Amino acid sequence: MKWGREHPAARDLASLRLLGTVGEPINPKAWIWYHEVIGRGRCPIVDTWWQTETGHIMITTLPGALASKPGSAGVPLPGVSAALRDADGNEVTHGTGDLVLDRPWPGMARTLYRDDERYVETYFSRFGVETYVVGDAAIRDEDGYIWIVGRIDDVINVSGHRLSTAEIESAIVSHEQVAEAAVVAQNDELTGQAIVAYVTLTGDRDGDELLEAELRQHVGERIGKLARPKRIIWTDDLPKTRSGKIMRRLLRDIAEGRELGDVTTLRDPAVVGALAQKVGGRREADDA
Repeated sequence: MKWGREHPAARDLASLRLLGTVGEPINPKAWIWYHEVIGRGRCPIVDTWWQTETGHIMITTLPGALASKPGSAGVPLPGVSAALRDADGNEVTHGTGDLVLDRPWPGMARTLYRDDERYVETYFSRFGVETYVVGDAAIRDEDGYIWIVGRIDDVINVSGHRLSTAEIESAIVSHEQVAEAAVVAQNDELTGQAIVAYVTLTGDRDGDELLEAELRQHVGERIGKLARPKRIIWTDDLPKTRSGKIMRRLLRDIAEGRELGDVTTLRDPAVVGALAQKVGGRREADDA
């Protein structure tokens, strides 16, 4: 998306029959671009939700069997029992809740290496030993489709208001000049936490103060004023694992000015180094 339609348009993609997307939940804008530009509007997109711990795909849309919804992971596969629970453990049939798996399946992890107690505490302590807590928040719509919002701990508390990072990211990416975004929380003396957005623009555009103000207004109009990022950091790329997941832990460390942790799982460790140097230099300039 960053470099537009020119490069895909120059290639013969007629042999493509099926497209897939894994790792991060795909936002609707990226889904539509993928479908139209790469799939030429004819290839089904198989979006999937699963974890290393589940052993295999758990939620998706099967081509030919279900209609896809841009941005939705779909519905549980046959034989998979997934549900949404509220804070009290009640099932959420329509709306937002914590995603759980409430029936065993063949590929499930049965323990953590040499740490059975941690396994139970991590996955089965919240809603009882028969309910596997995924750790993701999700939305179930009126058709039963599940939309992954993000990790439960990827929620920002601004002045007592809980905001989903995924929702803010989707609002930012919906701007025509934005290719990708990642949102994290930063400690703030006034609001408890503040929103920091790392933003990649399309093409070779450079961000400036005018575009910062425009993006803040754009987010405010789509979600509300409290969701407007306090800081916007322009970046050519984001630190990702080899499977495409954005390492928000590292982005939080960069925003807070902390020493970076393990970067060995990154697809390109140089990305996080360059970003840390850029943000650190900006922080020094602001302090001066």
